[in-house]
Amino acid sequence: MDILVDFMHWMKKGKKWLTLTMLAAFLTLGTLGCSTEEEIQEDKIKDIDFTVVGEDQQPDSLKDIIAEKYADPFQISYTLGEELYIAIGYGEQPSGGYSISVNAFYETKDTLVIDTTLIGPGKAENVTKTPTRPYIVVKTENIADKMIEFK
Repeated sequence: MDILVDFMHWMKKGKKWLTLTMLAAFLTLGTLGCSTEEEIQEDKIKDIDFTVVGEDQQPDSLKDIIAEKYADPFQISYTLGEELYIAIGYGEQPSGGYSISVNAFYETKDTLVIDTTLIGPGKAENVTKTPTRPYIVVKTENIADKMIEFK
């Protein structure tokens, strides 16, 4: 009988220890998640001004590169003098009605970060059933010695 009492006592201690361990793990993960978000904000130096450029405003050499790649998803940076062009394509989509949103474009100490999202057609939209290959090209000033991080 003493063995059973000892076992029950051990199980109660084990449950408390497991609960405390789980609580500590959740608190640690929560803190890490917050610190990561704060670190991203601390890394950001400034937002970058940009212009979305249509095909008629793109350099011919950039148009040629896009034409070779736009069937598949792509990410291109192209420098021409004092201007930097960034092109992002999402590959072939099943229909028309797609657009691309620039969620953020900012500078950190070592990088330029561009975050985009492909937005599908709305349910009420009347779109073509022909496959399309949506892409976006943004133009900004050439900021030397910065890697580009695509998100």
